Amino acid sequence: MALTRFERFLASILRGAVGMLFAVFQLLAQLRGADRSVRRLPPITNPLLMVPAMRLARMIRRREVTSVEVVQTYIDRIQEINPLINAMVKDRFSLALQEAAQVDKLIEEETGGEDVLEDRLPLLGVPFTVKEAFSLQGMPNSTGLVSRRGVISATDAPPVALLKRAGAIPLGVTNCSELCMWLESHNHLYGITNNPYDLERIPGGSSGGEGSILGGGGSVIGVGSDVGGSIRIPAFFNGIFGHKPTSGVVSNVGQFPPASGQQPGFLCTGPMCRYAQDLLPMLRVMGGANADRLSLSSQVDLKRLRFFSVPHDGGSPLVSPVDQQLVLAQRRVVERLEADLGVKVQQLKIPQLKYSFQIWSAMMGAPGKDGKQPTSFAELMSDHGKKVWPLWEMAKWTVGLSKHTVAAIGLVLVEMFQRSQPTQFILQQKESLQKDLEELLGTDGVLLYPSHPHLAPKHHHPLFTPFNFSYTGIFNILGLPVTQCPLGLSAEGLPLGLQLVVGKQQDRLSLATAVFLEKTFGGWRDPGSIATATTQLDTWRGASTTTS
Repeated sequence: MALTRFERFLASILRGAVGMLFAVFQLLAQLRGADRSVRRLPPITNPLLMVPAMRLARMIRRREVTSVEVVQTYIDRIQEINPLINAMVKDRFSLALQEAAQVDKLIEEETGGEDVLEDRLPLLGVPFTVKEAFSLQGMPNSTGLVSRRGVISATDAPPVALLKRAGAIPLGVTNCSELCMWLESHNHLYGITNNPYDLERIPGGSSGGEGSILGGGGSVIGVGSDVGGSIRIPAFFNGIFGHKPTSGVVSNVGQFPPASGQQPGFLCTGPMCRYAQDLLPMLRVMGGANADRLSLSSQVDLKRLRFFSVPHDGGSPLVSPVDQQLVLAQRRVVERLEADLGVKVQQLKIPQLKYSFQIWSAMMGAPGKDGKQPTSFAELMSDHGKKVWPLWEMAKWTVGLSKHTVAAIGLVLVEMFQRSQPTQFILQQKESLQKDLEELLGTDGVLLYPSHPHLAPKHHHPLFTPFNFSYTGIFNILGLPVTQCPLGLSAEGLPLGLQLVVGKQQDRLSLATAVFLEKTFGGWRDPGSIATATTQLDTWRGASTTTS
């Protein structure tokens, strides 16, 4: 299973070249004299912003607060923080307030009681936000492509429509990476989105605008999509919860760009939330009738589950080593599971994981059942217009004339050299990994696995570590549900976290574990209330020393 000498040679050449480019990048950044002061958001002062969505819905139904008050509170917060994070790219505040007023009127006139409203409209009056790649009636749907600047959605994507039908009120749409294929939410239509915990760092992508607005307290629930980690990476970097459901449960219709080839089986639409308790009810609503496949109403006894921990991918030369703070955080989760639940967490090594990027790349480029190749990234960038020539675009980019980001242009260049059939070896690794994980997890297993090798990087740094998303991307290919959980903060005040991976249609297991971890580690933290440094890491080290 080890890499060949030739593969190791190529990897060393790649790392050397990337290292040289990164050194040049850092030198240029120093010459520009960038402001290195850590800037944070203002703290949350309105207590309504600290209430989970389902509890807000209950308060609204009971007339303890009006929907107008809740919606206005979130509008005020967005207007306070969005100039700093650039997460929401188009709002519908006036319409949202009108809809909130209609909700309050409906509640006043309801004669069937609170239970009737809860059953029919579980999210009545609760505001939410939507990734701009989804259709939301009356809102732009460009996915950051300049040529789609004038595209306005005439309808709602099915998951968005289901949330609205449940009574939720959309506030607007949020930024994403160009064509949703990069882990930094940056494009030449809306600009770059910042991380609420440190404005010089990225919020992830492609659902980075959602992650940022949620992490900053400007939204309580949101809609994201994930074909390589686009829900989980932003959830990790912004200290919130996110869930990639079992493939096929939540509709992917109404997104741009549409998936092609085998990609429809890898792309997942799912919920992003600040509070773990909101994940399951959101998934139930967004899944519609398909949610019945997940038995979400069944009780989960965590003490009867089997837990496994894999600390890294086995040492892929293409991927960075896992940050020691993340290693320590995962170890601390193992300790708490064993101490609080009385379970034994089995430590594992899964050798096929070192080929995660190769597996993801091969399957994303594979033809569909109809034999047709997936739409190329170059075709998507042209959007039925003038053909995109990547070398020409790169030349234009160097003088500021390209309409595309350097990441998008780079992806087209990479794609030019990857249009080939996957090797038999990689296909064997994929099938072997699929079989082993499905047998391991069964109907009662939960796997702990890092979300990403690094804490939230600084802007543009992922250009030099482009394969690090492999930690999330592999589970799209395997079709396994995954919940991303925050685990407190690093020494730098950045979110820590990990993934909870479970068997197909066992989503309720990772969602229940996420609720436990939220209670244990504190869940989401208001980035505006964080001190410039945290002593949590030292506390963990002390606790680990005591228990060892």
